Amino acid sequence: MPLEYPLNPESMDWSGLYPDYFTAGTSGESEAPTASSGDREEVPAAEAGGCAASADGLKRKLAGEPESSLSLAKKAKSDEGESKSGSEDKVVEFADIGCGYGGLLVALSPLYPDTLMLGMEIRTKLVNYVQKRIEALRTIQDKLDAGISSEAEAKLEQDAAKRNELISNEADDEEDLNEEEKRKVEEAGETKVVVDGKYKNIAVVRMNAMKYLPNFFAKGQLSKIFFLFPDPHFKKRKHKARIISTSLISEYAFATKIGGICYTITDVEDLHLWMKEHLDSHPLFERIPDEELLGKDPVVEAVFNCTEEGRKVTRNKGQKFLACYRRISDPYDN
Repeated sequence: MPLEYPLNPESMDWSGLYPDYFTAGTSGESEAPTASSGDREEVPAAEAGGCAASADGLKRKLAGEPESSLSLAKKAKSDEGESKSGSEDKVVEFADIGCGYGGLLVALSPLYPDTLMLGMEIRTKLVNYVQKRIEALRTIQDKLDAGISSEAEAKLEQDAAKRNELISNEADDEEDLNEEEKRKVEEAGETKVVVDGKYKNIAVVRMNAMKYLPNFFAKGQLSKIFFLFPDPHFKKRKHKARIISTSLISEYAFATKIGGICYTITDVEDLHLWMKEHLDSHPLFERIPDEELLGKDPVVEAVFNCTEEGRKVTRNKGQKFLACYRRISDPYDN
């Protein structure tokens, strides 16, 4: 299935991914074209709903003078003139590259309820799984917030667990999950109390970050970018496919604001040394000493323990190698 992506960040319509923060374009406007990795010509974009990502198509506003997502968010939500507070200023600030089953997004969402987070994953079945997971979490949260009975809550959670199990089974073709891992994934979709933000601030898209990251994010937009347990590509001839390389780091630096943090973690020491070497040598990132983060940055705890891959490493008593970097100003700027 070809990837769909906006031609530039200003053309991205985020309303399908974050409906509580952005409103859709004015009704009656014609559908605008979008770009596709399978066809470089402009093709009609499909309509997205709920947490739907580019796998299902996203609305694009690229015709004429495109409205940015920020402009769309400024429009009134209802006839009563009520608007979503602060939505006109919202942009995605956290990006999880290769988000897998979405464990990091789910863990960070209540910690930063006012921050929009986006998972990026190229595997279609995993994207579908994360979409369903987020939808289930949002539904449960809305029901809990409405004060449903304990019996109805239990039934809702059971339904969510069954839905997660179905999607997890579909994902087995891509990831070999054992029974314990499946149980962990299923349980992640069950909540018993209302959490801050109610998971309205997280979403996932199917995309190739190595090619299309600049199409989604403007200069200095991100405050945190994550590369958690990426594919090590062990064979030397495959090293060029690693998610961290000199040229790609420059793109990540472009999208990350000064002071933003890049988090990397892996259980493969060779890959850790590779990522560390490339980031150490890049002029726009500086290493953050581990003692500045461990026990102080709540994100690090989630990075270590809240992804499905991280839990697997823990159960297998493996070692995790962390390296975090701060985006700094260009030393060659006057």
